Amino acid sequence: MTPVTEADVQLLRDALGPLRDREQVAARLLESSARHSFDPDKELDWDAPVEEGKWFWPPELVSLYDTPLWRRMSEEQRIELSRHEAASLASLGIWFEIILMQLLVRHIYDRPVTSNHVRYALTEIADECRHSMMFGRMITWGGSPDYPVPRVYHNLARVLKTVSTTPGSFAATLLGEEILDWMQRLTFPDERVQTLVRGVTRIHVVEEARHVRYAREELRRQMVTAPSWERRLTRLSCGEAARVFSVCFINPQVYEHVGLDRREAVAQVRASGHRAEVMQSGAKRLTDFFEDIGVLNGVGRRLWKRSGLLA
Repeated sequence: MTPVTEADVQLLRDALGPLRDREQVAARLLESSARHSFDPDKELDWDAPVEEGKWFWPPELVSLYDTPLWRRMSEEQRIELSRHEAASLASLGIWFEIILMQLLVRHIYDRPVTSNHVRYALTEIADECRHSMMFGRMITWGGSPDYPVPRVYHNLARVLKTVSTTPGSFAATLLGEEILDWMQRLTFPDERVQTLVRGVTRIHVVEEARHVRYAREELRRQMVTAPSWERRLTRLSCGEAARVFSVCFINPQVYEHVGLDRREAVAQVRASGHRAEVMQSGAKRLTDFFEDIGVLNGVGRRLWKRSGLLA
């Protein structure tokens, strides 16, 4: 197969229109990073006490919301569950961002080190380092344990990091970023939520907007220029990543830590129409994008449906 050059790419289109110049996209993202980057250690008041009666996550986004079990819980128990679920999501975010940083390093390993594209990837890695430290500090501040993903999926990620194609890496990046971003956009303006948690989500939303743009532009490019076998593998690996992501989204230990029966809670979450709507709403912008660029085809689409993230 003849390699595709930058000049060739400028003549190519996908369902969303002409592909943009990689260096110009990265230059704009670098400008935005210079204007809107944050140091969480200085921006947030980590000495502030937990605010009595405030949620750690909007109640409508808590997994058991509007289930029979939720209706039996006291308000204090519901807020306590939100504290543990916020810690579970932060733990998931750290796990995912560590994977993402490794995939980004792999992506730029053979690329020109002076290019804007590589400079922005390194900028994003620096952002993700700060985010991971910020999430860890938020867990400690809230007083809950951390919630690592199950060992089988922790080890499965080792395989992903080893065999992932370039488009597969960016598809997985968007999967991890966009659903949590949708939830955090509902969280940071919500005055029912702890002030520090709102500050954490605000920083993450602002900086993740750049990361999403970078990943979307590169995935579009890859789905046009990559060999057909690589595109097929990306569809399959992305569908499997969606399944794993949905399984790991909330660690079921959170239910035990607030005095609930784990099996009953998990069963009610799975049966919850509200929860299904929340997860599919959070994924819709992403699944629409994947539909447009040809990621949601064949077996991969069936895996997405099985994950519950696609109606």
